[in-house]
Amino acid sequence: MNALLILLLILIVLMLLVAKKDGIRNLLGLGFNFIAIFMLITMMAWGIPLLILLPIFTFIILALSIYMSSDDGDTTNIAFKTSLIVVFVLGIFTIFVQYIGQFQGFSAENADELENLSLAVGLNFSNVAISMMAISMLGAVAEAAMAIVANLFEVIEQDEAMTLNQFQAQRTMITQQILGTAINTLFFGVLGSSVGLVLWFVRLDYSLAQIINSKLLMADVASMLLGMLGILFSIILAGHFVEKKFNLDLTNK
Repeated sequence: MNALLILLLILIVLMLLVAKKDGIRNLLGLGFNFIAIFMLITMMAWGIPLLILLPIFTFIILALSIYMSSDDGDTTNIAFKTSLIVVFVLGIFTIFVQYIGQFQGFSAENADELENLSLAVGLNFSNVAISMMAISMLGAVAEAAMAIVANLFEVIEQDEAMTLNQFQAQRTMITQQILGTAINTLFFGVLGSSVGLVLWFVRLDYSLAQIINSKLLMADVASMLLGMLGILFSIILAGHFVEKKFNLDLTNK
């Protein structure tokens, strides 16, 4: 049996045991997101412009990721609004990063795999690189927004007599906790996926300049930094929206 299939089965079983009905909903969201990404890749191969595809599928993927992970309307609405704003701003920044870095295409390290293949596939690899960086930060943005909003609403529910100053203190503490763990998760994920490439550089005695100019490594680093910025902006913006709602509820009491 394929190792990936075994891991998938373990994931499904554990999600059903831990989350039960919510686990089924999350698995459906994961499946729908897989289909959405597959459709995005297929339509890009058909030559449909990226500026049309990316906003549409970003909206779909974020909606599936957030609304199928919780049934709390206030939490999901704020997280979704936050994620859309952050991804839109960082999407523009991603185009600028790709223009400066030129991460598209293949590198010298891919030579052996591409030796017997044709590169005349009719794709704009710059658009592919932009899509890759944009999609890679969607999960981090949605997760950070959901985490901070859910935690803040939980704090509000536990202390109905909370003042605005107390809420702001709780928001600062929760922000620091979520920010540290989320960024570390993203960093070690990218580091783990790049270990083989780093070993390649070390064993072949790459100079620092060659490493910095490596298209493969720098594309991963750019995606990681964009994800970190997405986490930071999501936590700040989502916290602001929750505080604004909390302040409004205090005024209306």
